[in-house]
Amino acid sequence: MSRYRRKRHSALRKAMVMTIIILCLALTVWGSNAVLQTEEFTFRSIRLPESFDGYRVAVLSDLHGAVFGEGNAVLLEQTAAAAPDMIAVTGDLEDQFRGHDPEWVAHLAEELAKIAPVYYITGNHEWAVGDVPALKKTLSGAGWTVLSNRFVPLERNGETIVLAGIDDPNGYADQKSPETVTTELHAEWGDPFWILLAHRNNRFEHQYSLLGADLTVSGHGHGGIIRLPFTDGLLSTERTLFPSYTDGFYEANGATVFVSRGIGNSGRLLRIFNPPQIAVITLRCGEG
Repeated sequence: MSRYRRKRHSALRKAMVMTIIILCLALTVWGSNAVLQTEEFTFRSIRLPESFDGYRVAVLSDLHGAVFGEGNAVLLEQTAAAAPDMIAVTGDLEDQFRGHDPEWVAHLAEELAKIAPVYYITGNHEWAVGDVPALKKTLSGAGWTVLSNRFVPLERNGETIVLAGIDDPNGYADQKSPETVTTELHAEWGDPFWILLAHRNNRFEHQYSLLGADLTVSGHGHGGIIRLPFTDGLLSTERTLFPSYTDGFYEANGATVFVSRGIGNSGRLLRIFNPPQIAVITLRCGEG
């Protein structure tokens, strides 16, 4: 074989290898943004009432106006297939860069409410979009329970746990503080097993972990946006490197938080090795 042919075959092999690498990367990026995963988790506590053993919470966080299938059919089907006892929507339902889409909000709100009781808290993006009172009215009208710095009892077979939710810090300056909500909760319910819905993952260690909830559920971190082996995420939503509290369970100050990777993307931001997630937490009695 001539030197010319060897060079040509070598160039073709390199071109094929590069093409395969580019296609693999493209498929990885596509899958990291378009393929919705349902993932199962378990939270155990000796304080959980026996009636709530096996209680399932579907966590939908950071949708940012996302659409999976026509009319969000894929998102709705996967949520229904998880058979949740309740759905927790933990903020950033809308996206400030996409703006308010009343038809998208109304349709999703109505369809999710058909699956299970839905409990909602705001994230930072709803406040950036604006007219949060109108959004809350729409969601309440569809049957969602909007937890604006308040708490509600959840009853099952004669036993009760308490679910609390706080508005994002981007909300009104005169809103109740998380500490005030906690004080009011204990004044009314004593020392119950209680769950706190609080959007911002990066406030858990220094604030939310000190409130005393048995479990806090958050989002906001988008899984660290880019995930590689042995990392807890490479980039925070505040654009800092190597954030923690981005995916799954964490502990601080004797408290536990579950952080969802979220479902949608903000603006042009893309996920890498970090597919969108419906997280399903099953509550169990016993030692954690």
